[in-house]
Formats: sequence, structure tokens, C-alpha cells
Amino acid sequence: MGQAKTTSAKELKRVLDLISACDRHAERNRTMLLFTHLCGMRVGEVCALKISDVLDEHDKVRSELRLAPTQTKGSRGRTVFVPKKMLKELTAYISTIDIDDRNAPLFKSQKGSAFSSNSATQLFQRLYERAGLIGATSHSGRRTFITSLAQKGVGVRVLASLAGHRNISITQRYIDVNDDMLRKAVDLI
Repeated sequence: MGQAKTTSAKELKRVLDLISACDRHAERNRTMLLFTHLCGMRVGEVCALKISDVLDEHDKVRSELRLAPTQTKGSRGRTVFVPKKMLKELTAYISTIDIDDRNAPLFKSQKGSAFSSNSATQLFQRLYERAGLIGATSHSGRRTFITSLAQKGVGVRVLASLAGHRNISITQRYIDVNDDMLRKAVDLI
């Protein structure tokens, strides 16, 4: 099986528009998907988020999320930096849920419990398929995040840190080289 498809801004917009137009859990699904695209989080990390991870003691959305080792792959805690666009999305989502129980999962399934990684993976697969994106998976957001930052000139060591990778060779596999990147490279001459 090949790597997950990276998505263009236009393709992501198509998925988000589809979610907004015909999804009963639009805010939740949009926010979950955007965590992968805008923060580079793994689907399991998104599922492991609790309300206390994203809100401070004054009910403000945190700009840095501290993930505990139990919430990450490889059992190594890390910090996720939340860009302004995601802060806005997360703030909108938070306004739609009950935040009284700080230990509750941030994203609840229809059964009212935390999503499993497998359930969220299936959800993302359905969303991408409904939007007509062939080859997109729950890992597409993460690959798109890393590729987009590489395309903007962010160094591989910074990318590895943002992705939570211990080894830059892992991060390099995520970068999808495209024609635009090649054009910009030769224009440097």
C-alpha cells in the first residue's frame, strides 16, 4: 500500500464544504480533520485529546497543547503548536460542547465515548471518499501538513520536531515533492 495522498487547498476545501453541507456532526468532524491538516497530528493523538488538553483554567483555548506520552505514538510526550486558524476553529467547536467535565474526551462518538483511532480513521476515510479524493486516508492531513511546510522552506529538523519524529529520515518520507517545489528550486539559480 502506498503513502497517503497529500491534499491541495482546493481539495481540503471540498471536504470541509461537504462536511458543512451534509454532516450532522459538522463542527466535530471539521475540527478533528483540521487538527491533522493544520497541526500535523496523528489521528490517534486527535482521539486522545481531552477538554483539559485544549482549555486553560480560564476556559481559553491553548496555543500550545502538551501531549502526554500516553497520547502519542512511541510513548514520548510532545508539544503541538496551534496556528491562529486552528485556534479559531477550535474556539468555534468548544462553544458547541459541554466543557464542565475537563477529563472528558474532546471528541465524542455517537455513543458518547471517546473515538477509537480505528473509528476516526474510518470516519476520515468516508469523508474523503464522499468528497471524491481517491487515495486520501486519515494520514493525509499529516502528510499535507509536513509537505506544505517543506514547500514553504521550513527545515527538516523543525519539521521533525513538529511531527514528533525522533529521526529526520522518517520526516523526509512524508514530504511529497511536487512540480511547484521543483520550479521554485531551479528558480533559485
